[in-house]
Amino acid sequence: MGSAANAGGFDGMSGASPNSITSTTATAGSGAGEEDGPQFLSGSVIDVSEDIQGDVYVAGRSVNVSGDVSGDIIAAAQTITITGDIDGNVRLAAQDVFISGDIGRSASVFAAALNLTGEGSVGEDLVGAAGEVEIGGDIGRDLVASVDALTIGGTVGRDVTYYSNREAAVADGSVNGSVERIAATPAPERESSPGGMFLVWLFGLLYALVALSLITLLAGLLFPGRLTRVTDQLMRSPWKALLVGFIASIAVPVVLVILLITIIGAPLGLVGILIWLLLTLATFIYGSYFIGRLIFRGAQRPALKAVVGGVILITALHVPWLNIAVWLAMVLFGLGAQLLDFYDKWPRKTHREMDAGPPESEIVQPAVGAEERR
Repeated sequence: MGSAANAGGFDGMSGASPNSITSTTATAGSGAGEEDGPQFLSGSVIDVSEDIQGDVYVAGRSVNVSGDVSGDIIAAAQTITITGDIDGNVRLAAQDVFISGDIGRSASVFAAALNLTGEGSVGEDLVGAAGEVEIGGDIGRDLVASVDALTIGGTVGRDVTYYSNREAAVADGSVNGSVERIAATPAPERESSPGGMFLVWLFGLLYALVALSLITLLAGLLFPGRLTRVTDQLMRSPWKALLVGFIASIAVPVVLVILLITIIGAPLGLVGILIWLLLTLATFIYGSYFIGRLIFRGAQRPALKAVVGGVILITALHVPWLNIAVWLAMVLFGLGAQLLDFYDKWPRKTHREMDAGPPESEIVQPAVGAEERR
């Protein structure tokens, strides 16, 4: 089947079959006479320049068929150009397809752009999908295509059916049959009734109540001391916690971003993001328990306080417009209370301890009689 050579001038692989080529640049039928099919070609640039008796299967970046083919052509490439005569069918998939030869039977084309030039023709049907289709040659029977833009300046023997939202540019007398455009039907917009919207809201509320109530219940059973210590900060000085939470919500993200853009601090920044996310999520639990403490002033169980407060907080978070203020208050108060609790637990010496010096038990007393010996 002619010769096969890559870009460096080497011959095709010696182990390949006589009817197949795999190379960077392949030329089918470079010798005299005709080649028997089927022919299998693959490579970067494929040039079928000699007549082929049989089918041709091609895959490459650029495919050019200038010889005549007695069978079918099945090709996939970025650009496909057919200038020879094809007795059978063509099945083409490419970005750009140019047909200037005569196709004896039908053509199936899937491409971004299809151009059937004035020198080209399709004996039977042309079927496919493309962004832009330009028909300058002749089609023996029907044209059926899904297109964005269609231009017909040649002739179509029978009917044209195209799927598009744009009208085709059809020259007078170019279509012997009918021209039918089928526009894409937009999906109908489903109008939500007030009752349906309420049911969706109610379902979301019930789901959140069940799921988050379980979380607050577990927190109240497993960590009652931690819940009490953090919410004590809110009971003693709520505005201080709000101020700390507000400042931290601005400063901490800035610090984390600075760490992330540095090579050394990036791992620390990722860990910081995870910790900050956990602290933010925990504000719901502390907020729920705080509300429960405000309601139950007695010695009720921490789990009961957490669950009741969680139900109230979840409901408030599902009320439109109110949920924004509730969420901000929950996050800012909760972050501030947690940070204040961490600060109180941080090991450190007070200024009074540092100024007092060592305890009296550590002061070395002079031995009895030492002053007299001096």
